[in-house]
Amino acid sequence: MGMAYGICAMYLIAAFITDLRAMKIPNLLTVASMVLGLTYHGVLSGGEGLLFSLLGLGAGFSILLVMYVIGAVGAGDVKLFGGIGAWTGLWFTLQSIMYSVLFAGVIALAILSWRRETFHRLRKVIGSMLGVFMFKSLAPWRSCQEEQLRFPFMIAVLPGVISAYMMLHM
Repeated sequence: MGMAYGICAMYLIAAFITDLRAMKIPNLLTVASMVLGLTYHGVLSGGEGLLFSLLGLGAGFSILLVMYVIGAVGAGDVKLFGGIGAWTGLWFTLQSIMYSVLFAGVIALAILSWRRETFHRLRKVIGSMLGVFMFKSLAPWRSCQEEQLRFPFMIAVLPGVISAYMMLHM
């Protein structure tokens, strides 16, 4: 299992570099990671390993897909977490998502505080969320997406994954 984490770490470093440079994570990297993770665990542990990998891939992909639909992350991030899940399985992937989202929140608050936009943006987000609940539609949320704060999610993912690893393995 240690080798799977090592390969996943190399995958994350490559994704980090490409995301910082272009705010994009290439399909070649993400799809290859998903396929190789599934293959690795399937060959190493047969059906049980394949199930381990599929559960991680499915969880990472589907949770980030929901985040993509609401405009919180890009499509590359969805596939990125599919790749993380294929290598590390369900529980590590879930913890990585949780820590990454927490780091993203802290980073966003720091950026907004630096720009002195915190209360203005917070009011817009709360208004959009209330609109979604009141009208049972994502239209109010989507209408404010142009104004959403954007930064490479990998800035939050890398410390999120490191934190998950430390919590589970140290």
